[in-house]
Amino acid sequence: MPGYSTRIVTVEVGGHAYRLRVLDDLQQYADPDGHGADLGISSAQWPLFGQLWPSGRMLAQTMERADVAGRRILEIGCGIGLSSLVLQRRGATIVASDIHPLAEGFLAYNAALNALDAVPYRQMRWDVALTTLGRFDMIIASDVLYERGHASLLADVVQRHAEPRAEVVISDPGRGNSAALSRLLDAQGFSLHASREGIQDDAAALPRGRVLHFRRALERLQ
Repeated sequence: MPGYSTRIVTVEVGGHAYRLRVLDDLQQYADPDGHGADLGISSAQWPLFGQLWPSGRMLAQTMERADVAGRRILEIGCGIGLSSLVLQRRGATIVASDIHPLAEGFLAYNAALNALDAVPYRQMRWDVALTTLGRFDMIIASDVLYERGHASLLADVVQRHAEPRAEVVISDPGRGNSAALSRLLDAQGFSLHASREGIQDDAAALPRGRVLHFRRALERLQ
């Protein structure tokens, strides 16, 4: 037994059904070797990666219709990996990343559940440069601004890994820290377009937040 309980859920994105292994609830916790604690993950934070959140569904539906041809894409904080799986199914060049020690295993399991090839994965801390990761045409994330310091850390990741003409797409439920990120990315030459989104493929769903589209044109860098 792994020390935590899981279940399989099914979610539709763009008319495609995805089966996902998720943690049973927010009470799950198992860190016998202290790997999570060593990374600064508390017992309260530990199960967050293993849930299917509304913001994750919003990002996935955005990736279902995004222009991904010829673009190298990085997902930050992939968790169970729904958006990366959508991109993998579409044939995009995607690299998933997360800090949680179990994220890679959940992502691989979920890819297999959906008869998809394994998604390339890198464990990544936002506060430590990962020089071998390279640069990307699109960087995506969902609900990653839930602490005040995350805007600065995320902006640093973008600065290290975004190509000169790049796009950053973040689904945000409105935790109040997006303005700080907007200011930091504006200083890097990004312009913001925000759209309020609901969850498609769910007639009862109400808008759950915004999708933040940051785009950088070369003329902003000159």
